[in-house]
Amino acid sequence: MFGRDPWGGPLEISNADSATDDDRSRDLDRAALMRQLDETQQSWLLAGPGDQAGKKKKKYVDLGCVVLDRKIFMWTVGTILGLGVFIGFIMMIVKLVPHKRPPPPPPDQYTQALHKALMFFNAQRSGPLPKHNGVSWRGNSCMKDGLSDSTVRRSLVGGFYDAGDAIKFNYPMAWSMTMLSWSVIEYKAKYEAIGELDHIKELIKWGTDYILKTFNSSADTIDRIVAQVGLGDTSKGSSQPNDHYCWMRPEDIDYKRPVTECHSCSDLASEMAAALAAASIVFKDSKTYSDKLVKGAKALYKFGRLQRGRYSPNGSDQAIFYNSTSYWDEFVWGGAWMYFATGNNSYLTIATAPGMAKHAGAYWFGSPNYGVFTWDDKLPGAQVSTFHTSAMNIVKVLGMV
Repeated sequence: MFGRDPWGGPLEISNADSATDDDRSRDLDRAALMRQLDETQQSWLLAGPGDQAGKKKKKYVDLGCVVLDRKIFMWTVGTILGLGVFIGFIMMIVKLVPHKRPPPPPPDQYTQALHKALMFFNAQRSGPLPKHNGVSWRGNSCMKDGLSDSTVRRSLVGGFYDAGDAIKFNYPMAWSMTMLSWSVIEYKAKYEAIGELDHIKELIKWGTDYILKTFNSSADTIDRIVAQVGLGDTSKGSSQPNDHYCWMRPEDIDYKRPVTECHSCSDLASEMAAALAAASIVFKDSKTYSDKLVKGAKALYKFGRLQRGRYSPNGSDQAIFYNSTSYWDEFVWGGAWMYFATGNNSYLTIATAPGMAKHAGAYWFGSPNYGVFTWDDKLPGAQVSTFHTSAMNIVKVLGMV
């Protein structure tokens, strides 16, 4: 006998099965109770209002190390994000709101004086000025120096003017470059702290570049150097224009500027050697330029030692304005700087020779200018530098350093 399966398929009913429908139902119930239902099947069962099985199943978040209720997890994350946004908003407001900060303290008077002193050199520059010169009323000037003199016929453009005129006196100019270099060697960190290190190095190079033009700096032996560009003597009544007859801006000078050379000028040569030697220490980080300065300094000092004489003979323009009284102090001064720049002990031997000091007036205490360090008398500076060097050498010999 066959009956119809309500799910669409045939269902065979055995005649041999004499069990009633109630028996079969009870058997199915017992089988269901004995069989363990999985979680999904349990959720299908209908339950009464108070039955726990009918309640909604809680959801959890597994963080690996701990399992949290999903609702608690979401509240925690939301709270953290909200606090982060709030703190960020507060920080943005604090940053954007302008604050009244006390102005930086003004530079001390020594710093201000140094700024102005270096600016003086900017105002005294000769030749093609850089765009950042910082002196608006100055421009290119004397662009034909040396070229307009038929006896020289080479460029002597550059360098610095002296005082309020347009003469280039190489003797005091070289001393100025030596002193500027010495100040950098001693106080480099101070210049850097006030933002003037690059400035003063540029000024030194402006001067040393010009000094290298005043003699044959590529040669080991020279026979002349330029002592001065321009004239200033007005006592001879000449109508020829010069830098003291004509009161005008250097930018407007259109007359010829004569060049004065010297063939025996130990004082000038030794001072120029000192300037190049000191500058070579300032520019030691630029080996090519430093070596060029040392080479020129050697040639100048050699020339000064071989061709003895003062650069300012009586009656000359140099003697009227920047007369040199002696060249012995320049021998000591230049020798000391040559030693510092090269490490060659022969220069130190010259600078510390007792006879050299005697000739330079080291023991002439009756002089009214004794101990005064000037562009003419380098002895006080030479004594300081050579004493320092000698003391260091003694310390080294004693093995204390």
